[in-house]
Amino acid sequence: MASLRLGVLVSGGGTTLQNILDHEKDGSLDAEVAAVVSSDPRAKANDRAHAAGKPCHIVGWSKEVGTEAFSSKITRIMDRENVDLVVMAGFLHLYRFPQDYLWRVMNIHPALLPAFGGQGMWGMRVHNAVLKAGVKVTGCTVHFADYAYDRGPIILQKICPVYFEDTAVPLAQRVFELEKRAYPEAINLYARRKLRVKDRRVQVLP
Repeated sequence: MASLRLGVLVSGGGTTLQNILDHEKDGSLDAEVAAVVSSDPRAKANDRAHAAGKPCHIVGWSKEVGTEAFSSKITRIMDRENVDLVVMAGFLHLYRFPQDYLWRVMNIHPALLPAFGGQGMWGMRVHNAVLKAGVKVTGCTVHFADYAYDRGPIILQKICPVYFEDTAVPLAQRVFELEKRAYPEAINLYARRKLRVKDRRVQVLP
């Protein structure tokens, strides 16, 4: 059994969660999903977790609850499940984790940060912004999370072309194919203790 225990945070369809589960199942991931936390009781990601036999906890977000209380509930679950690394998988909320979780929380973003990131930049909004900007390449970024949206130290990036005739849908599909490789790669680097953060830059050790 893999020694690295993952906690996966989800809010929507769960395609990123499914990708992680698929890599765990075929043995190409040096980790196991120990718990899934969903911010939406209706999310399809919850069904994917249940189908894989993974515990799925619902922690609903609202303005009334607030970010601090919301985050504390998540942290209590992660502690209880002995999670080593938290991975955000289409998670739409800010997670204010405790200081001892610093550089133990990862996120993946469907663009080349620091461009096209920040609060509200998710899903097709990102790809439409990429097309509007007229850039010639895009891709995905895996980074450590901190306390601001999409601003943590970058672990790795993968790129693909943006074609003149592109619309958001085929561009999103092309980027997701990169994501399917990038996230497991980053998780494996973490599991193998190959990542070191210094001055907010990530060094990948040989």
